[in-house]
Amino acid sequence: MLMASTAQIELWHAEKVATQVAVIQAANGIHYAAWGETRISETDLEQLVGAVPATLSAALEHRAYYFVPLAIADTGDIMIAPAYSVELGDRAICHRNAVFGSTEAVFLSTRLVEDRFGLAFEFFINVAHNFVEAAGVPESFSSLVWSQAEAQVRGETSQDAWETRRRALDSKAGQKGIDERARNSFFESSFSDALAVYMLALAVDFDYHDLREREYPLLAAPALAERLRHVATLFPTNTGYEFQILYRRKG
Repeated sequence: MLMASTAQIELWHAEKVATQVAVIQAANGIHYAAWGETRISETDLEQLVGAVPATLSAALEHRAYYFVPLAIADTGDIMIAPAYSVELGDRAICHRNAVFGSTEAVFLSTRLVEDRFGLAFEFFINVAHNFVEAAGVPESFSSLVWSQAEAQVRGETSQDAWETRRRALDSKAGQKGIDERARNSFFESSFSDALAVYMLALAVDFDYHDLREREYPLLAAPALAERLRHVATLFPTNTGYEFQILYRRKG
C-alpha cells in the first residue's frame, strides 16, 4: 500500500469538518464523531467513548469530541488532514480546541499515537480537564490529596501536579502562608489526572508505570489507588464497564 503524499492530501478547515460530519450522542450523553482515515474501528470508538461515566456528561453538554487523523494549527486556523503523511504528522499536535457557536469542539489526532492506550489517555485527559473547567474539583477529593501531600506521600501523577504541589508545600513551610493559587492548581491537576486514569482503567488494561513521564517521581501506587477508589464513588461506572485495581506480586 502506498502512503498518500502531502501534495495529495487536501486540508479542511475544522469548522467545515464539524459541519460535514454527523455528531453522535452516546448512551452516556457524550457527543462525538469520527472523520477521515482515523484507523479506529467504530466498535473500538464506541467502547472508548462509552467508558466516560454518565455522571460526567451534564458538565460536558456543550462539548463535542472529533476523532480525526491529524489536527494542525496553520497561521491561526485549525486545519484537519483526512489522512496521514509524515510531513503533516510533523506539523500536527495531539489535540486542538475550537468554538463553533455554542459548541466547544475538541479535535483529537488519532494518527499521532501508536496504540489504543495512547489514544485513550489523550481522550480521557481532555475529558477530565473539560469537566474540571466546567464543574471544578469535588471538595472531598481536594481534602484527600492535600492530606496525602501534607503526609509527604511520595510522588505525583503528572509534572503539573508535582510542581504545583511542591510550590504549595514550600509556601506553607515559609512565613507567608499557603500559596492558595498553587494549591488550587494542584487540586485541579491531580483530580484531572486521577479522573483520566480512572476512565483509562475502565477502557484499557494497562500497567501503572506506563504513565510515567520524565522529571518527577510517580505517585506511590497505594496513594493512587486511594484516589481512584474515591473517584469511583463519585462517578460510578456505566453498565458493561468494571473498575478494579490489581497489584502484581513478585515471585
